Amino acid sequence: MEILKPEEIKKKYNKPWISPYEKIVTMVDGDLVEIVEYHPCISGSHWIVHQYKNNSKLIKSAYRDGNKQVFLAKIGKDNLDLKASVCAAGIEEIAIEENNVKVTHGGLAGAGVGAGLCRGMADGVKYIELINAGGGSKLGKAVVVTEKMEKIVIGIDDTDTKEEGATWTTAHNIAIELQNEGFHYLDHIIVQLYPHNPNKTQNCVSIALTFAVKSENKNKLVNRIVELLKRDTLSDKTAIAILKGLKIPIALRQYSLDAKTKMMTVEEAEHLAEKLKIKLIAVTGDQGKIGALAALGLYNDIEEAVKVYY
Repeated sequence: MEILKPEEIKKKYNKPWISPYEKIVTMVDGDLVEIVEYHPCISGSHWIVHQYKNNSKLIKSAYRDGNKQVFLAKIGKDNLDLKASVCAAGIEEIAIEENNVKVTHGGLAGAGVGAGLCRGMADGVKYIELINAGGGSKLGKAVVVTEKMEKIVIGIDDTDTKEEGATWTTAHNIAIELQNEGFHYLDHIIVQLYPHNPNKTQNCVSIALTFAVKSENKNKLVNRIVELLKRDTLSDKTAIAILKGLKIPIALRQYSLDAKTKMMTVEEAEHLAEKLKIKLIAVTGDQGKIGALAALGLYNDIEEAVKVYY
């Protein structure tokens, strides 16, 4: 077994058949781990998602968005029984050691090259424990070690007025600014709310921004978002809601579904948030708490999030 850092892999394995992953981020919540990987190819990652989801008992769900592949898995070990084509790649073990997440990938042929060498070059990887390099018809296997992080989702609503502004772009631009400051900006989800709301600006949507953060930086992220929203919002109703971790409470999802089909009140949002220990912050006003909280319950279900109910 070789222990190799990304720069050492690039130097030692400078081959035309190795393509580096762009970035890998792992977030932990109890016994759950979310692995976010940015594959070298845009749709090539769909093959990996299909293989991993079908072959790895540790994986609870998986999806692809562009070249981003996301796996929700549990900590543990389950040996892979690899067979060409039908069971060509997967995750064998996920373990936590202090502030590190260690994920053991295995794959045949090209999938084995991706298991260690391609992943090992990614931004976010500390080092890999290379068991087999793979390639040709051989097995590839490696432990990919990344920093343990946590997930935080920020629901945002009411930053515009009837005269100007757009909440979805304001939220995205703030997230890009935070990304440039070193935060890991993962996703931006538009959540359609009740279209007949008489208080709406026009389309009646709220936004969920997802980030991966070090545990000690969660409050810093929230404080920066509040600062930037105060600077950029055009509304006196702007509010945010904060969800930490990888789980969405059933009651929160139901609230979000309700907010798509009927009028909700600030008091209902505040009551549920208090019950679920979700923090609501009135940046410039309370009205935005309704949509901000609703954005959290559907951030991981984008098909439902965008549906319009008349």
